[in-house]
Amino acid sequence: MKKCKVCKNSFKPTYSSVQMVCSVECGYKYAQKNTKKVIKENKSKLNKRKNDLKTLGQHLNELQVLFNTWIRLRDKGLLCISCQKPCKKENAGHFRSVGNCPSLRFEPLNVHLQCEYCNTYQHGNLLKYRKNLIDKIGLDKVEWLESEHEPKKYLISDIEDLKKLYRMKIKDLK
Repeated sequence: MKKCKVCKNSFKPTYSSVQMVCSVECGYKYAQKNTKKVIKENKSKLNKRKNDLKTLGQHLNELQVLFNTWIRLRDKGLLCISCQKPCKKENAGHFRSVGNCPSLRFEPLNVHLQCEYCNTYQHGNLLKYRKNLIDKIGLDKVEWLESEHEPKKYLISDIEDLKKLYRMKIKDLK
């Protein structure tokens, strides 16, 4: 005698020694339950495979989105770092651009809330940005930002760790 996996009643297998259910109805329920489980497992395997196929650039772009989101949440309610006006459309504006100094791409002191007009159409509005940045973080830190920095070589594992960190920070701020 065996115990049915669905209804837990005892039964004598009639079809095979590996029979797990007592009836067609229990077989249907068992298949439905396990189908959802298999779909969930397949979905997680697929997501892992997709993640393994991503390039370093794709990982960096995902991290950039998370980092910028965190910056906007961190500075929520503050004025634009450049023009000191309320932001209609909030951007995470870099004092030293990613192209100019990629090693400061994810440096929180280098990135602050900026309105889209200053960030996009005035190319950062850097003169006012610098003046207000000195007021915000101090001259010594601004001079540190303006100095030379060693290039950073990010590994995918490092980027994954940073993505986890910024997901947690975003969750804490929300």
